[in-house]
Amino acid sequence: MKRLISFLLAPLFFLLPGCGAQEAEEQFFSMDTVMSIHAYGSGAAEAAAAARREVEALDSQLSRTKADSLISQLNAHAGDGTDVALDTDTARLLAFSKSISQLLPGDFDITIAPVMDAWGFTGEDRHVPDSETLSAAMALVGSEGLSVDEAAGTARLERAGMAVDLGAVAKGYAAAKAEEALREAGITSALLDLGRNITAIGPKTDGTAWRVGVADPENDSQYLCILSLEDQTASTSGGYERYFEENGVRYHHIIDPETGYPADSGLKSVTVISADHLLADALSTALFVAGPEEALEFWRSRDDFELVLCTGENQLLVTEGLEAGFTFTGEELGYDCQIIRR
Repeated sequence: MKRLISFLLAPLFFLLPGCGAQEAEEQFFSMDTVMSIHAYGSGAAEAAAAARREVEALDSQLSRTKADSLISQLNAHAGDGTDVALDTDTARLLAFSKSISQLLPGDFDITIAPVMDAWGFTGEDRHVPDSETLSAAMALVGSEGLSVDEAAGTARLERAGMAVDLGAVAKGYAAAKAEEALREAGITSALLDLGRNITAIGPKTDGTAWRVGVADPENDSQYLCILSLEDQTASTSGGYERYFEENGVRYHHIIDPETGYPADSGLKSVTVISADHLLADALSTALFVAGPEEALEFWRSRDDFELVLCTGENQLLVTEGLEAGFTFTGEELGYDCQIIRR
């Protein structure tokens, strides 16, 4: 189990509730990471437990390492012509993931699973694959080979050996489902930490925004900046949590779908802030692969997310929508900060 302080994006502090306020916390392990749910208000304990159940149910449906999950069933029928029956959540998530692949071609592809396996990132035997193995795995990558019929609730993988991995979107979707459970229970103030995906529900009970810190990729116990969040998700991707070293070279787990190798885009980490949980999760991975120039160009083309980019040159690039309530804390760590404007 990963240490809580190893989160790339972690809460700085939690609310000290006023007299009579109810507070509840659920801390658990799911989707291969430590997670926590903090809820405040009447019925907080029951609401937090319900939100946890939503996350754990999704893990059972979406994990490709669980033999009886819907994703494992889809992967098992790759290439045999079967339209695999899915539930609404899984069909929606596959359709969304395919749309991101089309929106940012070459930067995001959930059919990257065979390449992840070739590198050993699915298990513990992590190693640089030989060229023949990698070429064979790369031949199976391509979201055009994934057919999703959201209305019918089915999906199909066209070629034998293809497989999908929803690791780049599952936590964002889990945050959305957990928030739905909390709000249905009447909770209007909560903080979810779903493994580098931080979701702030409403303000704190004192009416102020939640404050969270973006960690230094070189030392995740220190923070580069502090963000103010309210009804938003902040999702961070970086190449410094899951990695291995071979012959003195470090290889991380975020694979570039075009090369089959760990992305080398000039970024140490990407944090995406959005009211759309799923978009924040997917874009943090896609834009890490894309690199700073493409990431900022994509940001300028939309108005539904903001960015914190940590570059390999120790620059923090922060888009203007975050400027209010933003505090730079990375100067003593050797970083410069620049606000990026449209």
